Amino acid sequence: MNQNHSPQDIVVGLDIGTTKIACIVGQKNAHGKLEVIGYGRSESIGVTRGVVANIEQTVQSIRTAVEAAEKSANVRIEVVNVGIAGQHIKSLQHRGQLIRTETEEEINRQDVQQLIEDMKKLKVLPGEEILHVLPQEFTVDGEPGIKEPVGHTGVRLEANFHIITGQTSAAKNIYRCIKRAGLQVDQLILEPIASSSAVLSEEEKEAGVALVDIGGGTTDIAIFQEGIIRHTAVIPFGGNAITDDIKQGCGVLKKHAEALKNKFGSALEQETDKNDIVVIPGLPGRAPKEVSRRNIAGIIQARMSEIIEHVHYEIKNSGLERELIGGIVVTGGGSQLRHVRQLFEYVTTLDCRIGYPNTHLAQAPNRELTAPTFATGIGLVLLGFDDERDYEDTRHEEAGETRRGAKKFLQKIKDFFEEEAEE
Repeated sequence: MNQNHSPQDIVVGLDIGTTKIACIVGQKNAHGKLEVIGYGRSESIGVTRGVVANIEQTVQSIRTAVEAAEKSANVRIEVVNVGIAGQHIKSLQHRGQLIRTETEEEINRQDVQQLIEDMKKLKVLPGEEILHVLPQEFTVDGEPGIKEPVGHTGVRLEANFHIITGQTSAAKNIYRCIKRAGLQVDQLILEPIASSSAVLSEEEKEAGVALVDIGGGTTDIAIFQEGIIRHTAVIPFGGNAITDDIKQGCGVLKKHAEALKNKFGSALEQETDKNDIVVIPGLPGRAPKEVSRRNIAGIIQARMSEIIEHVHYEIKNSGLERELIGGIVVTGGGSQLRHVRQLFEYVTTLDCRIGYPNTHLAQAPNRELTAPTFATGIGLVLLGFDDERDYEDTRHEEAGETRRGAKKFLQKIKDFFEEEAEE
């Protein structure tokens, strides 16, 4: 890019994943669509199952990705939106109640905000913090099923909440890495929320849909219905578990197992010719090794079926299985395996499609960016632009509340580091 871009015009998403770190720079065009003006990626060294395990290695990987993005977009990157994930992410349902004193006046936005703030005071396990408080349905004086309580009159305002928690130490480590890389964090966003903004349409969220993001270390699930997140979950294994299975089952090196999975892998054993043989290099001084493609597919199908069964359990656990008109949308690197959509449909009996992050994308410098593996990164950029808008309707208020909650959590972490520096 020869054109310089103002820092005010761009938003940067930083996806710190288990297998890769992706830095994506975007701007909005005149039609409100996202244009990716540059990106960088690096191998993720130091992240295990979505959580930072080695600070220095992660910092180096972040710097490599950011420098590549700066060169690609011809901009100086200082502030980023970062995703948070990992098996430490938990969710729970809770019900809150507010007794109003101004009974003659209509319920206003401050009343709703007070109810949300009360939920943030809930006691959680030591070492955990509340990341997001997401209102579901409201009840006014015993009348249930109200989506928008503002404007109603009543004394008792109640609501069901979906509350997402995470480990404080995991968020602190993310902040520590970003700071050491010479950057600042604008928003800390739950990764399934970011991915959903990139690959799901508003119609799907309204109809009912389960987003499944199969990453390297974890599989993230977010279930939407009537435009609202109803259930979230994290399964503590993903694509790397498949690679490890191939390594063990075929007796090959990990790098060869990864190549076999990506180039020749299939999620359906019966769709693979049993006579197809792949030859891979042997260790120094040893003969090349022959591996059956059907054997590879059998290993992949076994592990992928296990992941899908966990996903199906979470869908059933949400109580929304029969209401998912939009079925399942699978994204992330694991969704790029051949026949994965068919296996999802076979195991769950729900309709399924692969989620590509091009729903709100106008332009990208490389077709690689429209692959499912970049869904989280592009979603982080989209949510950065959304945060600059004023939300008026209920669903947008909830989306804004999600990010405000994350920002308050992030501020606590910043305060912690400032106190450390003073000491």
